[in-house]
Amino acid sequence: MAENPKLTVLGAGSWGTALAALSARNGVPTTLWGRDRKALAALAASRCNQRYLPDIELPAELICESDLARAVHGAGIVLIVVPSHAFAAMLAELAPLLDADTAIAWATKGFEPGTGRFLHELVAERLPGHPAAVVTGPSFAKEVAAGLPSAVTVHSDDAAFAQQLATLLHAPNLRAYSGGDVLGAELGGAMKNVLAVATGIADGMQLGLNARAGLITRGMNEMLRLGMALGARPETLIGLSGLGDLVLTCTGDLSRNRRLGLALGQGVAIDDAVRRIGQVVESILTADEVARLADKHGLDLPISAGVRAVLHGEVTPVEGLKALMAREQKPEYPQGLFGTA
Repeated sequence: MAENPKLTVLGAGSWGTALAALSARNGVPTTLWGRDRKALAALAASRCNQRYLPDIELPAELICESDLARAVHGAGIVLIVVPSHAFAAMLAELAPLLDADTAIAWATKGFEPGTGRFLHELVAERLPGHPAAVVTGPSFAKEVAAGLPSAVTVHSDDAAFAQQLATLLHAPNLRAYSGGDVLGAELGGAMKNVLAVATGIADGMQLGLNARAGLITRGMNEMLRLGMALGARPETLIGLSGLGDLVLTCTGDLSRNRRLGLALGQGVAIDDAVRRIGQVVESILTADEVARLADKHGLDLPISAGVRAVLHGEVTPVEGLKALMAREQKPEYPQGLFGTA
């Protein structure tokens, strides 16, 4: 891999645009691709993503390209930043277009809908032989694009690629770390969205700061127990991709998933809440996949299960709260650090 390869970012939403701008400002030859040709042309002309990042001026060096084949031609690294439900289709489009030595990375959080498969499993299946990495961590796109201090982590089975990509993203106002636990990094990035709905609901119901702290802590316990069952490393989940992202999305109102919870806690119907947010809310699909994984491994994850029940209209937020509070009293860690809930 070249020391300073061309980077192509696929997905011109808020996070894709922010990462492309960051890379271009770092002196990396960067191309941003988006499916909406008119929106991308407007972005290129105004140097601003009016829909997602209206207050951020994009660097002149950033190239915008709406043709996928041209966008990825000659790219040393392709960074996918599309919603999880569109991830598999994106890989299928990419497969015939990539050079043999092009590396693949993604900043998408979630699972494959309907199967619960991790995104790295899809990459290994559909783009075998390409170095692959996930970029994740507590990072709201708006703040990264504005140059506020942030931190992310890059995980890959290929240590050299993880380090290379982290180096390309590392900037004066963004610390990029590297690691080798792709599964753990993906689990933290996906599951925190479900737990953010829970804290949003609690705050929407005005249940207080104690309730929020309790939900974050016990939600972290659920993430750790599921991670242990899947083979993730605990240190990954108590790092940037797990605890860091969990705290951010559970407390920051820039989080779409937290805002969904806030609306539900205030009595807004889920369809109306999603319409108000105006962007993909990953937790709606992710909650089902977390439940699927929990059932597969015989785990009781009451907060995650309660969020899923609320999202499906099976219980109201008030009923979900009562069910959580009515659970039997027990030791916090009856079987050690990662015992039963």
